[in-house]
Amino acid sequence: QVQLVESGGGLVQAGGSLRLSCAASARTFSAYRMGWFRQAPGKDREFVAAISGSGGFTYYADSVKGRFTISRDNAKNTVWLQMNSVKAEDTAVYSCAAQPGPGLGYEYWGQGTQVTVSS
Repeated sequence: QVQLVESGGGLVQAGGSLRLSCAASARTFSAYRMGWFRQAPGKDREFVAAISGSGGFTYYADSVKGRFTISRDNAKNTVWLQMNSVKAEDTAVYSCAAQPGPGLGYEYWGQGTQVTVSS
């Protein structure tokens, strides 16, 4: 069982920056691929970014590529999402998730943190 707790959400002006954190209670945190997802009101949840267990590989949705950066520190059991040049359309609840292994889905989810971008 893995518990995930996000923090760092809030209100930010368009063009500004925000850093989200996700703390995990996993014994072997490095075994999990980690992802960030978001869900805006009235919309389906969408993929934002993911990072491999070692941190050597990262993946981004086209909508955030070049603006957001995902990173992790396995010694701290933490993954971050650095959000730069935010836009109004980035407003959503952001959740982190853990994938136990290749071919498996994201089985563990945090409760989410609200990000609101004012224009």
